[in-house]
Amino acid sequence: MLKKIHVTDAVGKTLSHDITEIRPGEFKGAAFRKGHTVCDEDICHLQKLGKNHLYLIDLEKDEIHENQAAAILARGLAGKGIAWENDPKEGKICLYAETDGLLTVDAAALAAFNMVDEVMCASLHSHTLVKKGRQVAATRAVPLVMKRAPVERAAAIAQKNGGILSVVPLTPRKTGIVITGDEVFSGLIQDKFAPILQKKIIDLGSTVSGIAFAPDDETQIQAAIKNHLSGGCDLILLSGGMSVDPDDVTRKGIQKAGVTEMHYGAAALPGAMFMVAYIGDTPLIGVPACGLHHRVTVLDLVLPRILAGEHIGKKELAFLGHGGLCMDCPECVHPHCPFGKGM
Repeated sequence: MLKKIHVTDAVGKTLSHDITEIRPGEFKGAAFRKGHTVCDEDICHLQKLGKNHLYLIDLEKDEIHENQAAAILARGLAGKGIAWENDPKEGKICLYAETDGLLTVDAAALAAFNMVDEVMCASLHSHTLVKKGRQVAATRAVPLVMKRAPVERAAAIAQKNGGILSVVPLTPRKTGIVITGDEVFSGLIQDKFAPILQKKIIDLGSTVSGIAFAPDDETQIQAAIKNHLSGGCDLILLSGGMSVDPDDVTRKGIQKAGVTEMHYGAAALPGAMFMVAYIGDTPLIGVPACGLHHRVTVLDLVLPRILAGEHIGKKELAFLGHGGLCMDCPECVHPHCPFGKGM
């Protein structure tokens, strides 16, 4: 229950909530924090903020203050790798990455959470690479005072699968690279693919154990894969030979190596002729030739997810379609762009 009093009668009273001040282009934040005792010097400032009246709170048994509500919501939302402090500002609690890694957001559960009246949570896109300490979401109860039941219902939705938000550290992998193509194997042209793939692997915290070259021969491609596996590699990247030409036999060589699962084609451009396969638990990634021309391709969307332990199958490749069109900007600003940011 809220009791309305004129601001001139508020001297000696304790504020029940933060009072926000906005100075366009300069400042937005709490001019007065919850718990502040109003004094004579505050009256003019409060009136300049449009506060001719203040409110005293006398909560009913089934009611809850916005700050208490925010804490309940944050606790439900936070999964593994998410940190937050029970120090709401203006009724809002921010959630942060507890470690470097890949942010994952259960988008369907987040929508269900936000369907509950008078609560909200906004997050970064799922599968965003984040550093420790980066804000990944914020939550609040919308009114100053609300019924407790909706807050607890929203928190229960968030907690159902261990929290809507989580940050998963990338696991370093020992990577083998296979560069395919007669023109490179014979020395007719200099390879440009290996340095590109090597940099992407190293930038994500993994290592490159070895680089093998193979002609457009499925048996030799198979042998290169087997050699990497024998050397202890737990991730293999293969370049080229992924299109529909009869002499593009990289996929056949991968199949001969004994894959247990194989998915060809991704709903993203550039990189539609992308491939993910598995030999046991070891992922094999087929990178189409567009990776030579474009700085960012579907590989940059999928590789961090694999390093975070996600199993990439047909469904995951299909869901890339929403947001999977690169605009091929003259100056690439990825990841600060819409590419790969679907639902």
